[in-house]
Amino acid sequence: MPDLTLFQAQAIVAAALAEARRLSLKPMVVAVLDARGAPKALAAEDGTSLKRAEIAHGKAHGALSLGMGSRAIAKRAAEQAYFVAAVTHVAGGALVPVPGGILIRDAAGALLGAVGLSGDTSDNDEAAGLAGVAAAELAADPG
Repeated sequence: MPDLTLFQAQAIVAAALAEARRLSLKPMVVAVLDARGAPKALAAEDGTSLKRAEIAHGKAHGALSLGMGSRAIAKRAAEQAYFVAAVTHVAGGALVPVPGGILIRDAAGALLGAVGLSGDTSDNDEAAGLAGVAAAELAADPG
């Protein structure tokens, strides 16, 4: 299994935060997890609210847990609320079924990890994350 490097994770964080600033988004938290779900990089901008890091982690962890970006998980939650609630329980609560959790893949499609963002609207969180993954020259799968 290919590994997400610390350099790549830090590049994702830096570029996602730069995009958030370019778009004048609210203060953002970016959490990058490797394919095992272990934290690789985390950054919280000044002014983020108390639980933003847990939300960002939950978006990324949820994407890894179900093997799909959190946009797809949100759609599934609308269609199968009991299933997503049960998986959230199994995942220890670390599954946030809204956009902003993006699977990270290499050029061949191998799973490297996930990034989760929280701070603004879910769509804006996702937009910043997509920019971060693209800047690291990796493939994003938002669902």
